[in-house]
Amino acid sequence: MGTLDDEIRRHLEAAAASGELRAAPSYGKPLARPEGWDETPEEFKQSFKILKDAGFAPPEVALFHERARLRGLVGEAMTAAEKNALLQQLSALEQKIALRLEAMRTSASL
Repeated sequence: MGTLDDEIRRHLEAAAASGELRAAPSYGKPLARPEGWDETPEEFKQSFKILKDAGFAPPEVALFHERARLRGLVGEAMTAAEKNALLQQLSALEQKIALRLEAMRTSASL
């Protein structure tokens, strides 16, 4: 018996040979990016995704979602006062995110 990777490869080859993979609606298309993926710094993307898939998303992921939400609201703001208030909230949140990420980078831990 081979490794788990070998077993997965065999199953994928069998599914491809039988045409089962071609029947999938997502066949040949790029995988959908998880929510917040683009807002996540490159060095944390994979580890955050692993944690999220296991049901243990770090609190920083929620901060990235909140940042994306605020950015959307800034774009939809109707008045200059509303936009300025949202920009202030966004700026404070981005500072918080930057400080947390810097602490993670320097301590080399999630």
